[in-house]
Amino acid sequence: MRSPGLFICLLLLAQSLSAQEEANDWGGDEWEDAESSGLLWSGFIEAALGTRWERDQQVGRKQTLGDARIRLETEWTGERLIISFTGDVWYDSYLGELDGELRDLALGFSPGSNWDVKLGRQILTWGTGDLVFLNDLFPKDWVSFFSGRDDEYLKAPSNAFRVTGYSNAINIDLIWMPVFEPDKFLTGERFSFFSPLAGQLIAPDPPLSGIEPNQGIENGEVAIRLFKTLGGNELAVYAYHGYFLQPTALTDTLQATFARLAAIGASARLPLGSGLFNVETVYYASKDDRSGDDPRVPNDQLRLLLGYEQEAITNLTMAFQYYMEWTQDYDALITNSAMPQFEPEEYRHVLTGRVNYRLDQDKVTLSLFVFYSPSDNDYYLRPLLTYRYSDHWSFTGGGNIFGGNKRYTFFNQFEDNSNIYARIRYNY
Repeated sequence: MRSPGLFICLLLLAQSLSAQEEANDWGGDEWEDAESSGLLWSGFIEAALGTRWERDQQVGRKQTLGDARIRLETEWTGERLIISFTGDVWYDSYLGELDGELRDLALGFSPGSNWDVKLGRQILTWGTGDLVFLNDLFPKDWVSFFSGRDDEYLKAPSNAFRVTGYSNAINIDLIWMPVFEPDKFLTGERFSFFSPLAGQLIAPDPPLSGIEPNQGIENGEVAIRLFKTLGGNELAVYAYHGYFLQPTALTDTLQATFARLAAIGASARLPLGSGLFNVETVYYASKDDRSGDDPRVPNDQLRLLLGYEQEAITNLTMAFQYYMEWTQDYDALITNSAMPQFEPEEYRHVLTGRVNYRLDQDKVTLSLFVFYSPSDNDYYLRPLLTYRYSDHWSFTGGGNIFGGNKRYTFFNQFEDNSNIYARIRYNY
């Protein structure tokens, strides 16, 4: 389990605040009623299995997933206080170990009528993309995503202090993460990947790790969002100060590490025709290489996303996105790179499409999500079937299918990791 110290601090803080509520006659009876009635617990039990088409020569295994998972969640609500908890414990047969994660252990309260505060471990998300992230610079779990766990596990939790303020003029979200938390990236332990240094697919042993910044306040992360809804149009601007979430930089001794990052962006979502249109953009400033001539550090990038979603016919929803990455100072990158043949294209384009069809009174959902990059000429397919047998039982089957022409492109490097999976869940 993670963050036990945070759990203790939250309990002490909750006890202090509840005592303050009683002292100010804010509703001590409600606390006593909650204690006498007990918390309501819910969650699920899930089993999941996944396998490749054939054995990956680098990893040496066909299996990709083998989980037996238990979820527990609850929430206590007082007059001015909310304490939430969501935790998972699972046995991972792939690694042969028992693991656990606090996905939510947070204290929420409102210090004023126009302010909300949430303190603790929590899932953070914003932006307009569908499985494409520009201004959402919060940790992701790509191992879970590629192995066939539920899509909710793509969003990894963070220890954060979040303040949200509302006014007639503008609303604000301020998030401070005092300790940097990176993505759960591919390490070679479960999935192989392409290494430009080696010039081939690898699954390193020991697994890949990145040198993280020191755990000081000066190395924390700060994210700000200003947002407003005007005439049905959702508008937002974003800023971020922290680090790239994956170890895409190298030290002088060629060890993987995390480069510093500053980002500023904007987004809009608005009705268009019978559907919704969204646009989002962001500029990534790589603070450790402002001139772009150090090939060991990521270059600046401008990213753009355009999307449209609508219900084509009853129960059939379709969505499309265009995504672009424009690498800045590209000539300097190619000139100074030791491996220019493996560098990405200056303009990387990705098209996505999602089709969801619901039938049998919404008990069955058929879904297909497609990523295709015309610049890299590679693709990633995510077919999915979900069957809700009852309020308690549900079954899911799907796949992660990669392909392309060149081993070093983003999607095609995972071709040997293509897999199918199945999950059965009991909700209680």
